[in-house]
Amino acid sequence: MPCLTAAFCASISYLKYLLAFGCSREPVCHGAAGMGNKQTIFTSQQLDAYQDCTYFTRKEILRLFHRYRDLAPQLVPLDYTNQPDVRLPYELIGSMPELKDNPFRQRIAEVFSEDGEGNMTLDDFLDMFSVLSEMAPRDLKAYYAFKIYDFNNDDFICKSDLEKTLNKLTRNELTEDEVRMVCEKVIDEADLDNDGRLSLEDFQHMIVRAPDFLRLHNTYCPDM
Repeated sequence: MPCLTAAFCASISYLKYLLAFGCSREPVCHGAAGMGNKQTIFTSQQLDAYQDCTYFTRKEILRLFHRYRDLAPQLVPLDYTNQPDVRLPYELIGSMPELKDNPFRQRIAEVFSEDGEGNMTLDDFLDMFSVLSEMAPRDLKAYYAFKIYDFNNDDFICKSDLEKTLNKLTRNELTEDEVRMVCEKVIDEADLDNDGRLSLEDFQHMIVRAPDFLRLHNTYCPDM
């Protein structure tokens, strides 16, 4: 089976910028009630539900809640037992130290936000970290990477999507001709049904040949 073009393989190394952020290491409360006070953040049932829907423990969920709240303490209450309707604007999400230098920060936020515009609820925030954690399976990571690269949201990665992806991955270091040639080569090698675009199946097949994909798409939570 032919390898991806050398230029594209080289650009894959830039995937370390994609989704490469971690959880806060600031000290936070590690229980439903904080040390020294009786403030309840979540009910036991809520924590059970978050555990069922993510790859995190209760302690990790609480740590991520505090990371979310740190972005806007005036907007995010300490009591989530009544499920407050809170969304943090993309400007706050995108300004996170872990994200602000990531060329895909806006696409990441858009894909994981329920409104599609990057404004995140706590559920969105937890989903994002869960998918990007080392515990998430390869297929799930590939699915969301595909969605991030699908800039026009048509469930395919077309030549235009590839051009935008490659320009972000290489931070516009390639010429227009180089970008065009690489994108044409990628489609030629990875397009299994020859329709001129990449389906999710095509993309997953291509990712199998990128052994560093899983490692580069992990984000690590702090030691608990």
